[in-house]
Amino acid sequence: MNKNYIPTINISSLIKNNFETQNAFNTIKEIEKACINIGFFQITGHGINLKEIKKTCEVGNKFFNLPDSKKRKLSPKKWNNKNKNLYRGYFPNDVNGKEGLDIGDLKVTKKYSSNLNNQYIEFLNLDECFNKSSINILNKYFDNIYRLSETLFKSVIKLNKKNPDISSAAFSRLKTLSTLRFNYYPNQTKPVEISKQDGVALGCETHVDSGIFTVLYQDRKGGLQVQNRKNKKWYDVPFNKKALVVNTGRALEYLSKGKFKATNHRVLWNKSKRLSVPFFFEPSYDFKMNQSFLNNSKSKNNGEIYEKFLNKSLKKFIEYQR
Repeated sequence: MNKNYIPTINISSLIKNNFETQNAFNTIKEIEKACINIGFFQITGHGINLKEIKKTCEVGNKFFNLPDSKKRKLSPKKWNNKNKNLYRGYFPNDVNGKEGLDIGDLKVTKKYSSNLNNQYIEFLNLDECFNKSSINILNKYFDNIYRLSETLFKSVIKLNKKNPDISSAAFSRLKTLSTLRFNYYPNQTKPVEISKQDGVALGCETHVDSGIFTVLYQDRKGGLQVQNRKNKKWYDVPFNKKALVVNTGRALEYLSKGKFKATNHRVLWNKSKRLSVPFFFEPSYDFKMNQSFLNNSKSKNNGEIYEKFLNKSLKKFIEYQR
């Protein structure tokens, strides 16, 4: 596999949210090129300390090593009928070959969630499985990866010659549907899927993501592959301990009128344990997906709210059939 297919972009010029410098402009053009041609790129100079990423992974690995009965304390109602949550929480590996933990904005309180009564804004009581130190690590990582994702989105807004600050209209912390997920691939005895295209054994099915961007840390086991849209061949995303992997999702494809397409990706079947930590950067539940948001052209369609957009997208994933 060609390991140079996925570009690596140093985004340090964007981190202070100053998009006016020549270096920032050059970086934004690199991001544009990667989004248009591939839909995937790796970023360095992202401002998140490697020790912080390592600590976050350690928290995830420690959770997945807990007894099943302990982990299921955080499961949605489908796997723990004592819980009310339908969306946030832990799902076991008999669902789709991998275990997962979906964490929403950690600033969401039980009271806020109850008063809002939205199907996706759910309070997850992390005290059931994590100590205060671990929760602090998760809080810090969510804050930093959210801020980083917003910087990437602001760069896309800047491309369209609009004020980057309009991102706040699409993303409001307590209303965002963004998800910090831990994917844990155990010692899989058999593949989840055999690719119909090339017969390759997979540990995660071929799919595209729902949101604006996914910002992912994958461990050194690797296994993530991206499909070239033109020749349909598959390319490895190489492990880079200093980099985070970024890909475009269906929401960005829609808002950009197809300019930035969501790209097929998959994970190869790996008989050894593997952890990945994707952050799905998703708008506020009530954000109107109007295509004039990023483009100056007027749209006849006022746009459906993101909550409904996401609801349709999630139906394709077996772990969300709840």
